[in-house]
Amino acid sequence: MMNTKARLEICRIPQNQKPPLIKHNQSLWFYVLVLITFVTTLFILLHTRFPLQTPPSWHWQSSIFQTYGLNPNMVNKLRDSVTFFPLKDLRYSNAALHGHTWFMSSLYDTHQDGEVQYQQFPSKSSQGRVLCLKGHDNHDGSWNYYALAWPEALPYNATFMKGLTFVSYNHYDYGNLFHGLTSMIPFVAWHKMNNCSIMPSRWVLYHWGELRFNMGLWLGSLMEATFDGPLNIERFYDEENGPVCFEEDVVMRHNEGGMSRQRRMEVFDLMRCKARMYCNAEINDRGVFPVIGMTLLLRTGARSFKNETVVADMFLKECAKVQGCRFMVAHSNNLTFCEQVKLMSSTDILISPHGAQLTNMFLMERNSSVMEFFPKGWLKLAGVGQYVYRSIASWAGMKHDEGSWRDPIGDHCPYSEDDRRCMSIYKGGRIGHNDVGN
Repeated sequence: MMNTKARLEICRIPQNQKPPLIKHNQSLWFYVLVLITFVTTLFILLHTRFPLQTPPSWHWQSSIFQTYGLNPNMVNKLRDSVTFFPLKDLRYSNAALHGHTWFMSSLYDTHQDGEVQYQQFPSKSSQGRVLCLKGHDNHDGSWNYYALAWPEALPYNATFMKGLTFVSYNHYDYGNLFHGLTSMIPFVAWHKMNNCSIMPSRWVLYHWGELRFNMGLWLGSLMEATFDGPLNIERFYDEENGPVCFEEDVVMRHNEGGMSRQRRMEVFDLMRCKARMYCNAEINDRGVFPVIGMTLLLRTGARSFKNETVVADMFLKECAKVQGCRFMVAHSNNLTFCEQVKLMSSTDILISPHGAQLTNMFLMERNSSVMEFFPKGWLKLAGVGQYVYRSIASWAGMKHDEGSWRDPIGDHCPYSEDDRRCMSIYKGGRIGHNDVGN
């Protein structure tokens, strides 16, 4: 057996002889540097995400993922992890419009002080994930669903829609001028916030999570004017068997909430300008005289005037007392969108009963005046809803402070006049007049 001394002799390097490794140190360091560079490059590639703009074919996708470290098994796991939730969360039915609302309740809005509240996908808050929708129910929003998914691993059978999508939640009605307009204001605000540079490729409309497939004609025309082209309201005809994911989308569910008055006025300025361009309604067509345009805008049915002729004569006499005043009478239901735009462009004083036709007021110039008329009983029983057009006047820069008249005479209610049950009688009441002083 070899003793300890012999083993030490074998391991010893003579003092006058350099180790063989040191003899080739330059070549060794070269190979070490190459190895470090390779490992570093591989590490970067494995930790770099390569978002896909469209869902690629499986072969191309597999090649990309294998090259950069996302293998098909990982992609399948990401797909399997996509979880769809009901668009309408019934747990929050008692607070449907508050906070995160009952529409897409697991997500929160982006909001800067004074600006519009919105959700945008993909974004930093969504960790780069896109929005996917599933279901086409137009009767029960809890049967329609939403989810977030990475663009590299969209849900199975998903259809990918390119371009910008506007997703709107309206708690009321897209056919009503006021409720429809207030649901569109945030989209116009976001559009303006982005320098009007991005146009939507499509709209997806929801009411209580239920799909809606059209807007009222007036509202649709206004949005066509604002966004420079016909609206593409998505119906999902070709996507009945799977979810739909969007390349980019913006979701609104708080209407004008959170916006400062200045921002609201800027939005109305933009819509007014675009509507006039769309309808070729030039404010300069009014000339020097008449300098004051007074318009009596009438409605039919509920909250209409009992005697339109008498009311028109009263205001005609008042207008005649002012030099340069021109008096006009129109029925809102007989006018096209552009006829309403042109009429309001030549109006400085708008006189009308409470109703959706008053939404047209923002088409007047800033600092114009509004006179609004109410049936009996509204002051005590109608609640905050009676002030919605005063709000629009404020948002659009109009004057409404002293412009209300409430009829003290109306249909009889068998209960005391402050009983809530009387509102069902007063709500659609017609409006009389007071000719004192004429």
